[in-house]
Amino acid sequence: MKRVFNIAAVSATLLLSSCATIFTGTTQTVQINSNPPAATIEVDGVKTGVTPMAVPLKKGFTGQTISLKLDGYETKTFQPQSTFNAVSVVNLLFIPGFIVDAATGAMMKYDPKVYEFTLETKKAN
Repeated sequence: MKRVFNIAAVSATLLLSSCATIFTGTTQTVQINSNPPAATIEVDGVKTGVTPMAVPLKKGFTGQTISLKLDGYETKTFQPQSTFNAVSVVNLLFIPGFIVDAATGAMMKYDPKVYEFTLETKKAN
């Protein structure tokens, strides 16, 4: 009985795993810098830290929304560009793995990995 369980566990692991999910994961760290530094970083509306900072982002077909806020400066909002993760091509021969990569977002990656922004001062009314 234990042997059947082990075989089932190994089979499930192989069937439900995928190359990009295993090798590159479902998150990616990008560096965010601002001039001036010390701007608050928000990812999808949640405060994450201050610039400069390496920020972990969930991978997916659409990038997460990042906002940089600093008193006296205009808020800068952007979405890092998602591009195809070439590691996913290996799964073309194994369709369930391709589906897992697509579902977890591992099929995509952020490129570039470093973002530099110059914040603009607020205009007087």
